[in-house]
Amino acid sequence: MDKGTALRDEYRARFAGMDEYRLGVWRIICGEYLSRWITADAAVLDLGCGWGEFSNSVTAARRYAMDLNPDAEARLPAGTRFLHQDCSQPWALADGELDVVFTSNFLEHLPDKTGIERTLAEAWRCLKPGGRLICLGPNIKHVPGEYWDFWDHHIPLTEASLAEVMMLRGFHIEQRIERFLPYSMSTGRTPPLAFVRWYLRLPFAWRFFGKQFLVVGRKP
Repeated sequence: MDKGTALRDEYRARFAGMDEYRLGVWRIICGEYLSRWITADAAVLDLGCGWGEFSNSVTAARRYAMDLNPDAEARLPAGTRFLHQDCSQPWALADGELDVVFTSNFLEHLPDKTGIERTLAEAWRCLKPGGRLICLGPNIKHVPGEYWDFWDHHIPLTEASLAEVMMLRGFHIEQRIERFLPYSMSTGRTPPLAFVRWYLRLPFAWRFFGKQFLVVGRKP
């Protein structure tokens, strides 16, 4: 089975029936929090876009999305340029074409650290000066056992290790949050969307429920 087919089957098994809820959550996350780093006139790449929840929720002038999952393109909003490729290989984008590269729960799925480093190098190349790389992901400090419940998790990451490799690649770290979002929306836990909005507005709650990091790096 090729990688794209495997990803398609994993997504269908893992997220079936949760499409509308996940989209509702991402609309809140983008509107309530991530919009501070993403302007309406930005060119934004959704790296490891999956089923396109972020792409369908973000306000941006130009949208790009990258994934190996063959189901992804059909779920993206109209006008999105889909890059069906391995992210650790040269991106089909020009130098300085992007304002923002966003990725969520993706880097840990790459097969090795070299793949992460190559991906960050491409993000750096394709971002404009002043452009940002925004990364969300499970923090191994706070999900040491649950982390390995997903067969396709390979690289354990923390906010510190990711920030370090981003700095080594030239990024200036603007934001580094050890505990941000709860761990997963793929196991049937669906708190009311009003709770999601409340949660994002009360950072003190993150220390109790947050198991994902948020790291934001800017290209000088």
